[in-house]
Amino acid sequence: MGPVLYLSGLIVVFLLWVKVKGLDYVIIHQRWIFVCLFLLPLSVIFDVYYYVRAWLIFKMCSAPKQHDQRVRDIQRQVREWRKQGGKAYMCTGRPGWLTVSLRVGKYKKTHKNIMINLMDILEVDTKRQVVRVEPLVNMGQVTALLNSIGWTLPVLPELDDLTVGGLIMGTGIESSSHIYGLFQHICVAYELVLADGSLVRCTAKENSDLYYAVPWSCGTLGFLVAAEIRIIPARAWVKLSYMPVRGIGAICQRFAQESADKENQFVEGLLFSQDEAVIMTGIMTDEAEPDKVNRIGRYYKPWFFKHVEGFLRESRGAVEYIPLRHYYHRHTRSIFWELQDIIPFGNNPIFRYLFGWMVPPKISLLKLTQGETIRKLYEQHHVVQDMLVPMKHLEKAIGHFHNNIHVYPMWLCPFVLPSQPGMVHPKGDEDELYVDIGAYGEPRLKHFEARASTRQLEKFVRDVHGFQMLYADVYMDRQEFWEMFDGSLYHKLREKLDCKTAFPEVYDKICKAARH
Repeated sequence: MGPVLYLSGLIVVFLLWVKVKGLDYVIIHQRWIFVCLFLLPLSVIFDVYYYVRAWLIFKMCSAPKQHDQRVRDIQRQVREWRKQGGKAYMCTGRPGWLTVSLRVGKYKKTHKNIMINLMDILEVDTKRQVVRVEPLVNMGQVTALLNSIGWTLPVLPELDDLTVGGLIMGTGIESSSHIYGLFQHICVAYELVLADGSLVRCTAKENSDLYYAVPWSCGTLGFLVAAEIRIIPARAWVKLSYMPVRGIGAICQRFAQESADKENQFVEGLLFSQDEAVIMTGIMTDEAEPDKVNRIGRYYKPWFFKHVEGFLRESRGAVEYIPLRHYYHRHTRSIFWELQDIIPFGNNPIFRYLFGWMVPPKISLLKLTQGETIRKLYEQHHVVQDMLVPMKHLEKAIGHFHNNIHVYPMWLCPFVLPSQPGMVHPKGDEDELYVDIGAYGEPRLKHFEARASTRQLEKFVRDVHGFQMLYADVYMDRQEFWEMFDGSLYHKLREKLDCKTAFPEVYDKICKAARH
């Protein structure tokens, strides 16, 4: 963590210098200058450091030896907290700006920070077909290692910096989720340090209540210290088919049809307007037609969503072969389409060829340097939301997104939601097909008001028995929140494990007032 702290210090010094020199205008109105000159090079340094560190530690097999000692240190911190009277809630000591969520919670300053330095892959067991990892392992690390030895995760969320802990304690999804479910549904075991300092392992058969209660709990039942995740054999390529579709009815019908087809290993939709979309389906393969290969992950290539939009504008379908790891991280370089608001010329061919190898800037560094003015501007004039709704309500949901926020492109990602205990499950007793609708960007409504518009969406999602991802701004009151989520098992475990004095309730941790 030394280089991280060192680089953070450099940024802070620079920002203080900017303040003294009276150059706030540049940071606010010409932010791309600061991003290009400072954050892109720093992001490269971060990536190189973490890549080399992860490779060396795994090759030397030192991670498992260090892991046990690190867990004991976490237990020690928790027990010391109890001995000192446990006067404040506990939380991880990881700075809020390091998370991928765009918001930084105030609770880090008021809660007891427990230092957790767990960022390594511990073991790949190809016989059991599981990988055991620490919670701060990110998706970039996972694909770099697993794909190189012929394996992958059944559900591998796109952005490099998404961590296992965040995807479990929050949630995660990918275009393979129509087969495998959310990220939590490919996890076979969790290891946690509880409020009394004890270490427990839970699976669907061992400590099963805790196993089902952990996802979506946002670290309010204990500290995750390791997870075992299913792995499956990987292939070299993804054969990806692009299908432009026009008309909201035709879009929803085709998307539902492709999502229900289990022969499609990947299904994704990009909605470019209420009546225009490109639906993509893919399968893994070891063979590729040479004239249809597209190494979309190379730094000089067009941003993926712009590449996809081209098929819509030309009104033609196509088939391409994309390297597996390039496919998994297809939205990383442009942070879906958020980077176009930060570096407006970022997809220009000249910029891509000269500087694209440094893209994207780290979301954590963008957060660290955004300042109060930019944060408020984002809050009022920028939307980052994922709403999970039953597939049967997709057309109505798109209408609500269009009328309340009007942000395009919109991301459509299908997933099967198993009928299991926990905070999130279908209304009935059977598995149900859902869709994640992701809206990221600046609303095009003339009189957009963040709170009122989001509350309208939240109400619709509650009414159709859907769910809101908790990394985003939540405007629901406590009653509305627990109408959306099933808190029965969660509250039972909070009582049983003596969490009420150790950790805040999940609502208090993620609600608007606590996160800003």
